Amino acid sequence: MLRILGSARKLCGGMTRRDLLRIGGLGLAGMTLSDLIDWQSASAREGAVRPKSFGRAKSIILIHLYGSPSQLEWVDPKPDAPVEIRGELGSIPSSLPGLRVCELFPTFAKVMDRTTILRSMTHPYPLHGVAFALTGVPTLDLPAELNPRDPRNWPFFGSVVDYVEATRERAGQPPRSVPANIALPFKFSSRRTGEVPRSGPYATFLGSEFDPVWTDYVGTATKGVPKTLAAARFDENDPYMGLSPDSHFYVPAATNLQADMTFDRLNRRKSLVEQVDEARRDLAASPRGRQLDRYRRMTYELLGSDKLRDALDLRKEATSVRELYGHTLFGQSCLAARRLVQAGSRVVSVFWDEYGLAGSGWDTHYNHYERMRKELCPGLDQGWYGLITDLDQRGLLDDTLVVCTSEHGRTPKITTGQGGGRDHWSRVYSTLVAGGGTKRGHIVGASDKHGGDVAERPISPKDLLATMYHLLGIDHDMLIHDTLGRPLPLVDGQVIAEALA
Repeated sequence: MLRILGSARKLCGGMTRRDLLRIGGLGLAGMTLSDLIDWQSASAREGAVRPKSFGRAKSIILIHLYGSPSQLEWVDPKPDAPVEIRGELGSIPSSLPGLRVCELFPTFAKVMDRTTILRSMTHPYPLHGVAFALTGVPTLDLPAELNPRDPRNWPFFGSVVDYVEATRERAGQPPRSVPANIALPFKFSSRRTGEVPRSGPYATFLGSEFDPVWTDYVGTATKGVPKTLAAARFDENDPYMGLSPDSHFYVPAATNLQADMTFDRLNRRKSLVEQVDEARRDLAASPRGRQLDRYRRMTYELLGSDKLRDALDLRKEATSVRELYGHTLFGQSCLAARRLVQAGSRVVSVFWDEYGLAGSGWDTHYNHYERMRKELCPGLDQGWYGLITDLDQRGLLDDTLVVCTSEHGRTPKITTGQGGGRDHWSRVYSTLVAGGGTKRGHIVGASDKHGGDVAERPISPKDLLATMYHLLGIDHDMLIHDTLGRPLPLVDGQVIAEALA
């Protein structure tokens, strides 16, 4: 029997949700997501009580800093620790009384009064486990991390939300005019050499039709620093450090047409495909057929969606707004994310990914302080400030949940390698959340005096995911079924009640 952790709220007739889901592990394996949504809707009509925070967020901007920033040189500095712990950077006060941040974040510090800081994130896997951070998968190992097709992987958060959206559309809810699950700035793990692709933002057993819709960008990188990894070297400019003002985004799947492909010709092809499908009802009724049908429908929608093209074309945005976010790939991705949620997207993911070489991004095993000063902190400082400020000024922050997280933290003690560095550390690290039903200006949890272990209120990545589902109005205890038909909870975590408004 599956034991699924969750709240023990009473439902109609006295049964708890936990009771129902435990029974589900035995006898409701055939209960589909659509059945559960119908059941939840009926429960709501009959008076089931939901916390006021449930469903507070209309959308989410999920920011993932691949490689993982150091908690000590971010939002959990330890100015009184020995120098080999605190490092060579100082800290500065922020707009949240009592909160100091790294001195490299002077602009970022101004919006901490609108942010909740989770200082006690923890888990046992000090790997680049994007899949562990952003999916419900209960364990992680290196082979699964390095293989997106590993059958043990679970679906990405955005893919689950998209799956729920599609189920609700089949139940009669009108479809969105832009994709529910879209990711920037380019396909994950596709702009560096030296390693195989990594797991994480994929729909896995839900079917690849629920993978994120990936963008790409047009623009010229204007700054750079040499990057080295063993014998490999990368000397080109890096768009995360600087990007030309004419930069903008597009969806490759919606633009890969021949130059002479008119919409009349496209519609004639569409008609032909529909005729073929009519003659192939057996295919259309199969899982593979349904997948192809969703791909085709989405492609047509993307091709005809002025709303999506407009949201991604940052050249239509005021110069002052673009400068608010900073002319870096991260800053402009955050701006595009704001425009996409404003256009109606449900989950917009922004990945600060490796670029040029593996071991880049926030994976600061070497030249830690030089990279923090020149390559990393300026873009995050301006981008986070611009996003929170812009959302708040437009009245969008209360309805938009913003999450900034990573796979883990970094070692409290500085290494003596090339230029000094901090290695992987998952025993304690920090995450930021803002808007969408969370508190403004709050700290949850604490690390010890050296930033090496949790001192109070441990928080799992699964608790963060449970909270994200909760704020989007999706019960994190809801069951999904893997390829073997086994019922699984979306995520085995607890909602972080202290972070909720």
